[in-house]
Amino acid sequence: MLAWSMPHHRGITSRAGGCVNLRNWQLRCLDPSQEEERAEASGEGIVQQPRSERVQQQGVDGFQRAKLAVFLSGGGSNFRALHAATLQNAIYGDVVVVVSDRPGCKGCEYAQEHKIPILSYPKNKYAQDGISASQLVDSLRHSGVDYILLAGYLKMLPTELVQVFPRAILNIHPALLPSFGGKGFYGMKVHEAVIRSGARYSGATVHFVDEEYDSGPILAQRVVPVLAYDSPLDLAARVLKQEHILYTEAVAALCEDRIFWREDGVPLIRKSWDEAEYL
Repeated sequence: MLAWSMPHHRGITSRAGGCVNLRNWQLRCLDPSQEEERAEASGEGIVQQPRSERVQQQGVDGFQRAKLAVFLSGGGSNFRALHAATLQNAIYGDVVVVVSDRPGCKGCEYAQEHKIPILSYPKNKYAQDGISASQLVDSLRHSGVDYILLAGYLKMLPTELVQVFPRAILNIHPALLPSFGGKGFYGMKVHEAVIRSGARYSGATVHFVDEEYDSGPILAQRVVPVLAYDSPLDLAARVLKQEHILYTEAVAALCEDRIFWREDGVPLIRKSWDEAEYL
């Protein structure tokens, strides 16, 4: 019986600055007597999130810091939290470019303060110098971007971008998908809808992005209570705290190659390389 396990993996620079050497894993046939033990240890039918072609071609002996592009349209609260995590090595990656349909927004001001390049996409009344979809793809490729992170970006991504970055684009949504998602569900509108519905719980969802709004595979969620006399602002503040925690954890897993895919297309986060436990 064939069981999938990891090839030689990248080594991660630890928070203290040292290097953590990981095991050598390989695809191999298991003796029938080993199958039950192996399935329990690593999860039968689970496939690793593939690393970008750029890193695979280099054949590096150890982890590289991932190059991240953040897309945003507003204040950039999640962007700031992610950027802070990269500076602290909680996320083993660096934000190398910000993309926005509103280059004058607070999130872009923060990017400018930290000398992060900004691309305007698409062209609109807020971004007269906005680039085309093909130019966007070329620019991200030129920057060597590994992963794209949506942080309050309100525009639909172009199909060509999604196709060039399969299983490499994440979004954070302020509700428990698949409920309260889709076109028109963003910002305070989400929290207003949750309260109107009478739902007793809400939360945050990190999911992979496809060609539709909020419909890609769910990677991780956090739950918060909806209290009896919550206003949309109350609920939004409670959810946002969890968004910052959840998104950082999910992106950290992405950059450390700890995302695996079940045979049915569901992504799972491995808790750590020392523990065969999936979140």
